[in-house]
Amino acid sequence: MSQSNTAENQRQALLGRLQAADTALRASLHQHKLDTIACAHLERALAHIREVYVGVNENIRIRTVEQLAGELSRVQQLCEEIRQQPPPGVTVKPFRP
Repeated sequence: MSQSNTAENQRQALLGRLQAADTALRASLHQHKLDTIACAHLERALAHIREVYVGVNENIRIRTVEQLAGELSRVQQLCEEIRQQPPPGVTVKPFRP
């Protein structure tokens, strides 16, 4: 077996393990009675697995752990800000006793 075939077989094996990890993490997210912190960690782990999968599968440069974590934090913060906004068409008036 040539060196290139060995490298490709190893790459395919890694992609398979990453896919299995993705599937297991997704299944874990759907378990009942997980607190929000555990869910947040599972979601972060999924993001990291996906980032590695893209990098290995497409052979491209991927974001650093710090870059990915920073972007995930910004997205989470934006989602929280959106959740705190009133729905469109709803006027919030100050309470006056």
